Amino acid sequence: MREKTVERYDVVVIGGGAGGMTAGVYAGRARLNTLLIEKSLMGGLATYTNEIENFPGFPEGTTGLGLMELFHKQLKKFDVKIKMTDVKSVDFSGEWKKVETFRTTYESRVVIIATGGRPRITKAPGEKEFLFDKGISFCATCDAAANTGKTVMVIGSGDAAIEEGTFLTKFATKVIVSVIHDTGKMDCNEIAREAALQNPKMEFKWNTMVDSFKGNGRLEHVVLKNLKTGEFDPVPVDTCFEFIGYEPNTEFLNGSLPLTKRGYIETNEMMETSIPGVFAVGDVREKELKQVATAVGDGATAGYMAERYIADSEMFEKQILQKERIGLIYVYSAIDAPSRELLPLMQEIENEFDGKVKLNVLDLYKGKRLCDRLSCDVEPMTIFYTKEGEVVEMSTECAKPQVVSRLKSLVA
Repeated sequence: MREKTVERYDVVVIGGGAGGMTAGVYAGRARLNTLLIEKSLMGGLATYTNEIENFPGFPEGTTGLGLMELFHKQLKKFDVKIKMTDVKSVDFSGEWKKVETFRTTYESRVVIIATGGRPRITKAPGEKEFLFDKGISFCATCDAAANTGKTVMVIGSGDAAIEEGTFLTKFATKVIVSVIHDTGKMDCNEIAREAALQNPKMEFKWNTMVDSFKGNGRLEHVVLKNLKTGEFDPVPVDTCFEFIGYEPNTEFLNGSLPLTKRGYIETNEMMETSIPGVFAVGDVREKELKQVATAVGDGATAGYMAERYIADSEMFEKQILQKERIGLIYVYSAIDAPSRELLPLMQEIENEFDGKVKLNVLDLYKGKRLCDRLSCDVEPMTIFYTKEGEVVEMSTECAKPQVVSRLKSLVA
């Protein structure tokens, strides 16, 4: 078997949707050597949306495909390399993260996961013929206005289905809801249920499930099957909205990153996962609102944080844990007078060793990420390390005799 080619980058972005491309733009603009990997279609699910009217900067609206083409063009402007291939596996265990494809192993300091999610579908006959821009939609916020004055169907009775169905009544003439339960029973919260039942534009088909989808080039009928009588009901509709859940595209992670119960990636507000140097953005994250605008915000944050992470890493390796002299790190707080007042003392100690000791000073709050790398969350603190960059002691004892004594033992 032929050995895989190995390529190194500063940043590898997995996924070419709105979030991934935005992260790539930010990383590329920061002059980081950036690679974006997309397995099928640049732009992701947004390219299937005929009309986007709620993305800022387009008062007349735009198409999903048109908007994503602009993203793609901007991505190329900043020299981000693009590979159209499928990621088979990842390894985040080392300092250099590994992303495996069929032919190549990509190594990088930072990986940004932007693989998005996919709507759950009914898998009924004919469904694939009408997905996305041919009559089946998964986003009421995206496609509601395009269905003004029309008849639409909603599949599902959970919170998302009923709340989105209610939203659709602001535009559509009629919203028909297919519910698998008995009359009056839904899976949504009670407030949404009562509001939906009282909405004159909403009609419910109880004890039903989708049997098939029919149409000539575009969806025309959703055939429902009554679960009690077995009867079939071909319902004429202009659009069918499916709200039976989403599935995140996280299978390729294969245990390399902790996931939520629903299979999503959990991050903090800076898009950081539990593994340093690994970020996640867009619909693959555990979050409430999944829109192009929110994916862009995620991507901007992750792209910025990627540059910060790499800069911090370089500072940590070359300056904080330098390998030329015995090291002393003093962790303090600029807002804490006692620890701040020890700064001159630490500088005095460094001078006494006549170039044999290197002092680095870290503010616990301003330099939080660097302190996190040292597993230091208290101040004041002294950290001692060898010429090989190996930390040998961390102590809250910052008196001069103790600090000098410890340094002498390392210098000797």
